[in-house]
Amino acid sequence: MANSAEFAYSRRAEDYINLLGSMSAVHPSDQQLVATWADSLEGDAIDAGCGPGHWTDFLSERGVAARGIDQVPEFVESACSTYPSRAFLVGNLETLDASTCSVGGVLAWYSLIHHEPDKIHIPLHEFHRVLRPGGGLLVGFFEGATVEKFAHAVFPAYRWPVSAFSEKLRAVGFDVIETHARSTAGQRPHGAIQARRRGRP
Repeated sequence: MANSAEFAYSRRAEDYINLLGSMSAVHPSDQQLVATWADSLEGDAIDAGCGPGHWTDFLSERGVAARGIDQVPEFVESACSTYPSRAFLVGNLETLDASTCSVGGVLAWYSLIHHEPDKIHIPLHEFHRVLRPGGGLLVGFFEGATVEKFAHAVFPAYRWPVSAFSEKLRAVGFDVIETHARSTAGQRPHGAIQARRRGRP
């Protein structure tokens, strides 16, 4: 996420936390998808772009040694206060504070929506770097018929066809395992992709 997006979220952090910063705001099918993915992981996980920290806590409650990383200091401060037993860190998704091949899973739930299409490979390469061979990646994003920029409430974001995002993942060394798309009345269409870093565990 570019610095301008980071500043935009910093200004709106309290509103965002109040509106979307808990599992009660999560669609039940998304919660089930992340739960099933989490149960398949072996090793530590990074909640990349953790926001207020509710997904990090959710993963931890399922027995995953998870830590949350976000560029917005206000989110990390809130997460540390709300979930004091969990690990959170201010950091950049394009240069994660993790060793190469050191984690079993990366969750990127709507944390890549502000990356420009010609630059999204940068965080994807970084996720690939930190994951062990066979490690799991789960990405959530706004779905659409074409790659398209739109006026998100906080900062301009992008819609992606599941097929186009899948190609981006394959190009940096992931195998796409499962894809999802959902349309709900009154909400923007949603996409999700479960992928695995190529290579034997």
